[in-house]
Amino acid sequence: MYRRLPAAFGAVLALSAVLAPAAHAADTPRTLVVATTGSDAAPGTLTQPLRTVQAAIDLARPGDTITVRGGRYPLTDNLTVAHSGEAARPITLGAYPGERVVIDGEQLPAGHTPLGGSIARADRGALHIEAAYWRISDLELVNGPYGVYCRDCTGNVFARLSTHDNYESGFQLEGASGNNQILDLDSYRNRDPRKNGESADGLAIKEGGGTGNLVRGARLWDNVDDGLDAWKFTSPITVENTVSYGNGYNRWNFPDFAGDGNGFKLGGGTPAPAAGHILRNVLAFDNAAKGLTDNGNPGAITVSRSTSYANKATGFDFDTAAAKAGLTDNLSVADPTAYAGSATTTATGNSWNLSGSWGASAMQSTATAAITAARRADGSLPAAPSLLVPRSGTAIGARF
Repeated sequence: MYRRLPAAFGAVLALSAVLAPAAHAADTPRTLVVATTGSDAAPGTLTQPLRTVQAAIDLARPGDTITVRGGRYPLTDNLTVAHSGEAARPITLGAYPGERVVIDGEQLPAGHTPLGGSIARADRGALHIEAAYWRISDLELVNGPYGVYCRDCTGNVFARLSTHDNYESGFQLEGASGNNQILDLDSYRNRDPRKNGESADGLAIKEGGGTGNLVRGARLWDNVDDGLDAWKFTSPITVENTVSYGNGYNRWNFPDFAGDGNGFKLGGGTPAPAAGHILRNVLAFDNAAKGLTDNGNPGAITVSRSTSYANKATGFDFDTAAAKAGLTDNLSVADPTAYAGSATTTATGNSWNLSGSWGASAMQSTATAAITAARRADGSLPAAPSLLVPRSGTAIGARF
C-alpha cells in the first residue's frame, strides 16, 4: 500500500545535506546538493554545491539523495535519468525544504518542433527517465517537450510535482511501466502546437502496459487535449481522489484545432485494448467534451463514488465497456446527458438510476473554486466538503 510521504521528509533531506560528505563507501548513502551558485567541479555538499541537476543525477547511486536549492534551472539539454536505484535503496531527487525549484525547458529545441513534426524519443521531457526505483518530488517542470517523460519505468514514486506550460503532455508514462505512483500532481496549460492540440494531456499513461500504476490526488486542468488519457494502455490503472477540469479548449488559438477535451479518457486505439481501469472518488467538470469516457475500451472498467459536473457532452460515457464493467454510486450534475452505456455495462445506485432531482440546485455547493485553491501544506488537495454534495445526504458522488 502507498503511504503519503510525510511533511518531515523535506527536513530529513536538509539534515542529511548538512551532514553528508561528498564521497562515500559503496554502500553508504550520501546527499548531493545542487544550487544555482554552485559548480559541477564541486563535491556537492551544502557549502560546496553542484551547479546542475544533471551532474547530481549522473553521480547518484542507490540510496543517495539529491536535494536542489531554490531557483530557476534553465536547460540546454533535458535532464536524463538512465540508471536505476534499488527497491530497498531508491534514489531520491527533490527540492530543498521550503524552496521553489523550477526546471525550465524553454531553450530545448524539441519543444519548438514545427507543425507536423515529431519529437525523437531521447528528446522527450524536461525530465526524461528510463529507470527504476527513483523518488522524485517537489519540482516544477515547465516549457519542456513534455514535462516528465517516463518510459519503461518500474517502481518509481513521483510526488507533489507541478508540470505546466509544456509543449506536449505535462506527464507521460508509457512503454513497459509498472508499479509507479503519481501522487499529488498538478498538471495544467500543457499544449502541442506541432499537432494543433491533438495530444497534449495533463497526464498521459498510454501506449504501453504494466500493472500496479497508481494516480492519487492529481489535478489536471486547462490542458489542450484531455485531462487524463489512457490511450492504448493495456493494463489496469488505479485513479483515486483526482480532479480533471477545463480541458480541451483552444486557449492558444491553434488553427484546425484538434483537442478532444475529455476529463478522463480511459481507452482508445484500433482496436482499443481491454483494460479494467479502476476509478474511485474522481471529479470531472467543465471539460469541452465528456466527463468520463471508456473511449472504445471494451475492458471491465469500474467507476465508483465519482462526479461529473457541467461538462459539454455526456457525463459518464461507457457504451463500449464489457459485461464485468460497473458504475456504482456516481453522480452527474448539469451534464447535457448523464449517462450513455452499453447493454453489458452494469450501472447501479447512480444518480440516473435513482428518483429525485440531481440538478445544481440540489447540491450543497457548486463553487468549484474550493477544489482549485492552493494545496494543503502536505501537498494534499484542498478541502471542499460541500462541493457537489447532494442536499439530501444521499451517499453518491465524490467527496473532497
